[in-house]
Amino acid sequence: MNPQDVLPFPPTPSASTAGRTMQESVYRQRERPRRLPETAPNILIVLIDDAGPGLPSTFGGEVRTDTLTRIRDEGIGYNRFHTTAMCSPTRASLLTGRNHHRIGNGQIAELANDWDGYAGEIPRSSALGAEVLKDYGYATAAFGKWHNTPAIETTASGPFHNWPVNVGFEYFYGFLAGEASQYEPNLVRNTSIVLPPRTPEQGYHLSEDLADDAIGWLRRHQAFEPDRPFYLYWATGCLHGPHHVMKEWADRYAGKFDDGWDAYRERVFHRAKEMGWIPPETQLTPRHPSMTAWGDVPEEERPFQRRLMEVAAGFAEHADVQAGRVIDELERLGYADNTLVFYIWGDNGSSGEGADGTISELLSQNGIPTTVAMHIEALDELGGLDVLGSPKVDNQYHAAWAWAGSTPYKGMKLLASYLGGTRNPMAVRWPAKIRPDATPRTQFHHCNDVVPTIYDVVGITPPRVVNGVPQDPIDGVSFAYTFDRADAPGRLRTQYFEIMGSRAIYHDGWMASAFGPRTPWAVGRPAGIDDWTPDRDTWELYHLDEDWSQANDLAAEMPEKLAQMKETFAIEAAKNSVYPVGGGLYIALHPEQRISTPYREWNFTGGIVRMPEFCAPALGNRANVVMIDAELPDRANGVLYALGGAGGGLTCYLEDGVLCYEYNLFIVMRTKIRSLRALPAGPAKIKIETVYAEARPGGPLDVTISVDGSDLASGRVPVSAPLLFSANDCLDIGVCHGGPVSLDYYDRAPFPFDGTIHSVNVRYLS
Repeated sequence: MNPQDVLPFPPTPSASTAGRTMQESVYRQRERPRRLPETAPNILIVLIDDAGPGLPSTFGGEVRTDTLTRIRDEGIGYNRFHTTAMCSPTRASLLTGRNHHRIGNGQIAELANDWDGYAGEIPRSSALGAEVLKDYGYATAAFGKWHNTPAIETTASGPFHNWPVNVGFEYFYGFLAGEASQYEPNLVRNTSIVLPPRTPEQGYHLSEDLADDAIGWLRRHQAFEPDRPFYLYWATGCLHGPHHVMKEWADRYAGKFDDGWDAYRERVFHRAKEMGWIPPETQLTPRHPSMTAWGDVPEEERPFQRRLMEVAAGFAEHADVQAGRVIDELERLGYADNTLVFYIWGDNGSSGEGADGTISELLSQNGIPTTVAMHIEALDELGGLDVLGSPKVDNQYHAAWAWAGSTPYKGMKLLASYLGGTRNPMAVRWPAKIRPDATPRTQFHHCNDVVPTIYDVVGITPPRVVNGVPQDPIDGVSFAYTFDRADAPGRLRTQYFEIMGSRAIYHDGWMASAFGPRTPWAVGRPAGIDDWTPDRDTWELYHLDEDWSQANDLAAEMPEKLAQMKETFAIEAAKNSVYPVGGGLYIALHPEQRISTPYREWNFTGGIVRMPEFCAPALGNRANVVMIDAELPDRANGVLYALGGAGGGLTCYLEDGVLCYEYNLFIVMRTKIRSLRALPAGPAKIKIETVYAEARPGGPLDVTISVDGSDLASGRVPVSAPLLFSANDCLDIGVCHGGPVSLDYYDRAPFPFDGTIHSVNVRYLS
């Protein structure tokens, strides 16, 4: 094809000649030119979330991944493919072909700040591959986790310019945030907020829903546009927390992990060698000194830790099966032979954000210290170990399971310094062009290489201008040259990595790394973080061509080589807007300056629902007053409002006329305040006032409830959530559509209010 420097293509002119009358005119049907070769492949990208290389059975792990194995066996595998070590940055890079800081995604969308490299919005100067492919004639669709829209732009009112359907995808079904309950997600179809099609009791699960919807889209595509190639991006929310899966899937792994994470890591290491996935000379890196050994876990806590991993394994296998259903449909519809499939196991390494193992994974993000005993005690009140994986909890495994899932490497998610955070397996299948080959591709590549690879095989020259905006250069390097040559010399010579101060630089077989200021599995504010400067960090040096797993630090032996590598990092950082190093930490250290709603007062009517917590009034950690003007029936029942979900939130509701308030501090602590008498039928002005008892983040809150000017109840919330309750749940008025915040109405959810809410006014007091 001829290069097209400017997109979109100009309109096809008329082939007819217009005269004064039709009799004087000449009519010919215009023929719209085909922009793509007849052999242009369909494209399918499958992206698994928060999953390390030591998990899938395909490569020696103990999580059954038959679909991933099928793609690898029918195509090729890459054992030196890399991500950025964090969700939004990887996805932005994967979808645009650029480095993550260059496109403002140096950290997750929720932690965006004012520096260019961390602004949280993909600039129009870096058009997504989907935008370019659409202009060339591809049908484009995305399913699942997005996490590349600024958090304050995710309400039902938009603005929509950063939503998937306005950056190149013609269809989207999934969730915009970084995570979601697998049972009660806040879902979007195109630009509409929609409820899940079924309840958990009816068998709903998000991964299955995403597969169902993608299958439906493929069927419609074949029916309506069978001659148009498609680009389909399917990004499940698994294995990100919360780890939600039905009991029968977790039970498949009962007893499989009884000997703990250290033994698991040894087994996987030896099996990966035997399978030829990692070289025979690879060394197994040691456990970090601050991470718990399995032998040090108290006996009474081990069943809890084992079950957390069983649930995670079942969750991961279940997601792989759903990806398989989509691929099965490709084959049933006759698309498989000319579909180029990229199956990427993880947008970063496994996540240690569950710290010591948790029943509510936002605890650690809020920096609230707890003990495992507290989690087990709360779990026992809910029904014991079998509740893990259910809608009642937001569990996530111990960080040491994440370390084991990153075998044989050091590190995990959030550590850009170590391969355990950045090295994710990838399998590629394209029956029409790629012959199956069991030899792993060992060329060093990165997620920003996927878009230029697609352009390469389709025959597209990256455009200079898209929609009137001059384009940034593509940073990635096509790896199509590896499709038929396992031993081809690698073409990616230099690649930097940086997430929240953890950083590394790869160049010609060498890597220099700096751990950074924070340990991903540690809860709370890192010691000394306020005075941290990258200038005092200790750098390490590895010869990756000879040291597969970063086992041998050569920094002391080769100071000149290390200095050279550090200079290369500095050059790449300057080119890609990485400075200030660690800039992604700014909002985590200064949450009061996070980009948030500018409003201090809201007026709602009854029926306003699914307002994402990032955009909603902060009822759980700001002094506020809520005024509700309602008409109550006799012995009124139902939710007046709810913020958050089952894993943490607050709610005000009526139960047989009794006015109830509950502050659910991530399941481990629940504060309940109730009126002593039932409210009579008729009009009522209900006031809930919340003030800090101590003016500090996470401090205790005093809550007072009054009706028609008379105080009815009050109480103190001993500990509050300093950041937020949920990454994906919402504020609902008159109902609780997400996870039930209170167990008191769990079996009656969504527990709609049976009276009338005329208005709700929310106002900050300070």
